[in-house]
Amino acid sequence: MIDIISSQLKMIEESRHVRILYALESGSRSWGFASRDSDYDVRFLYVHPVEWYLSIRDQRDVIEIPIADSLDIKGWDLKKVLKLFCKSNPPLLEWLRSPIVYRDAEGLAESLRNLIPTFFSPKNGMYHYLHMAKGNFREYLQGESVWTKKYFYVLRPVLACEWIARYGTVPPPVEFRKLVDGLDLAAAVIHEIDILLQKKIAGDELDNGPKNQILHQFLEDRLAHLDDCLNGLQTTEPDWNILDDLFRRMVYAAWRKS
Repeated sequence: MIDIISSQLKMIEESRHVRILYALESGSRSWGFASRDSDYDVRFLYVHPVEWYLSIRDQRDVIEIPIADSLDIKGWDLKKVLKLFCKSNPPLLEWLRSPIVYRDAEGLAESLRNLIPTFFSPKNGMYHYLHMAKGNFREYLQGESVWTKKYFYVLRPVLACEWIARYGTVPPPVEFRKLVDGLDLAAAVIHEIDILLQKKIAGDELDNGPKNQILHQFLEDRLAHLDDCLNGLQTTEPDWNILDDLFRRMVYAAWRKS
């Protein structure tokens, strides 16, 4: 699959006339709870030639390839990336710290990772994860019969919020296991998480099933508590000049040999 992904990235560069600076795996494979039939969610950051940015027209800053053969590929233009980074966009911060990397050129990812302590906004991060957790909890985990797999999609953002509340300016880790191990969770909660995790990785069916009372109570309690935590956080004021400089440097570096 790595060869297929590499070939797809080269095809995108040639057909769209862009340079891909960073490509990675996102979603369940990067989080550490993929099952055998999980899709490959490839995300990439790319840059156009200088002339593309010197236009009065609004141009599309996303590349999306139709999903085929369990391969989902999407990318963001560098200018869009840096605007989102300045806002401490949580999905982008996860991409930059993915444990599975397919392409890493010109030092873009490392430069941005080095800037995370300066630009990370605990309030923006917690708002994102809390909104995600509440939506999934409300949509999938109500009633006596629930969509069992969705426990992960509430647990992970809830634990990310707990991480932010505890560690402040340190973004939550991408890997689910590191989130669990880095927080003081009750033994009973960890036990139930481990059971679900083993079933998910083994490829067991985790569709409809009975509500897990221990996890349900834990999530209900934490969601109520995290609202108060969010209200106590402050916003940060970013410095755009740093990212302007990085933008220019990356555009010229990517195309210097053309």
